[in-house]
Amino acid sequence: MKGRDIRILDTTLRDGEQTAGVVFANREKIRIAKLLDELGVHQIEAGIPVMGGDEAEALKEICKLRLKTSIMGWNRPVIKDIEASLACGVDAVAVSISTSDIHIKYKLQTSREWVLEKVTEAVAFAKRHGVYVSANAEDASRSDTDFLLTFARAVKEAGADRLRYCDTVGVLDPFTIYKRVKQIVDEVGIPVEMHTHNDFGMATANALAGVEAGADWIGVTVCGLGERAGNAALEEVVMALKVIYGVDLGLKTEMFREVAEYVSRAAQRELPAWKAIVGSNMFAHEAGIHADGVLKHPKAYEAFQPEEVGLARQIVIGKHSGTASLRAKFAEYGITLTRHQAEELLPEVRKAAVEYKRPLFDKELVHIYEDFFGKTR
Repeated sequence: MKGRDIRILDTTLRDGEQTAGVVFANREKIRIAKLLDELGVHQIEAGIPVMGGDEAEALKEICKLRLKTSIMGWNRPVIKDIEASLACGVDAVAVSISTSDIHIKYKLQTSREWVLEKVTEAVAFAKRHGVYVSANAEDASRSDTDFLLTFARAVKEAGADRLRYCDTVGVLDPFTIYKRVKQIVDEVGIPVEMHTHNDFGMATANALAGVEAGADWIGVTVCGLGERAGNAALEEVVMALKVIYGVDLGLKTEMFREVAEYVSRAAQRELPAWKAIVGSNMFAHEAGIHADGVLKHPKAYEAFQPEEVGLARQIVIGKHSGTASLRAKFAEYGITLTRHQAEELLPEVRKAAVEYKRPLFDKELVHIYEDFFGKTR
């Protein structure tokens, strides 16, 4: 992937807010847009202008900020939708329509020909108004291959700047994604954006597989927020590209934890301690062997430095801790434990952790130390 111009579209404000039960206040949408801009994402899908009301007002305010990033509005292939986007001041539009037969038959209750007619008409209208256009193939992953290729050629001819390949219900695997996206890139030659959902826990892997196959854009949300099981997570995709593939997109990744915390609070959703990249446990070490290794050399058990994503390393003292962790923790308090003292104290520490069913707080450790050595000396 090195040398490729890979770009990030963040759709936290559109697909992220479509999470069941999530609503962002307008001030929160504006704040999130500012954070994403500072972070350095290349494009923000900021909402659905045709909804009007607060949605349109928030979009207008975001556009007035004159951020460095591109601002996109999401639309059906309907002229009034695109007019609403243009009225908000966006510089890019997404024109979305289903391409799978199950959607065409049961949701749209129409035909493939109608789909092609509507999408090309809408794309051409948007291009005449000078905006960047993403033609979204909703449920692309369950679409007939030949029809999807026909759709891609049609929107390219109508002027679309890219095709959004949507794994709408998250049913594909990375190997299949790779083959299908590569076919579109090779046979049609239109830039492709990956839009993957996490129903089987493969959204990030599928997005990266699509990029391996030649896709130029990846659609993401902060913390993977999104409908049902969510979308590919911004922080996972960017750090995987940076660390695993050696592709640094230039984003301020040290802001990831801050942005994740803000979006989680705004969405009124938990930021799990075990969340990949930004969870508080990402650099927390309790198991004795792991903690000993990371104290000797961080890369023994860490793929990258915690500061890269706005976190800090933690040595947690609990049931599974060893003497190395104990000595390092007491050194933080200015107390030098000998190896023998640590071996004596460790059973008491483990006993307390089992009793409390959690790691121990600093004050608890100090009290155990004082009680134990006070009694034995």
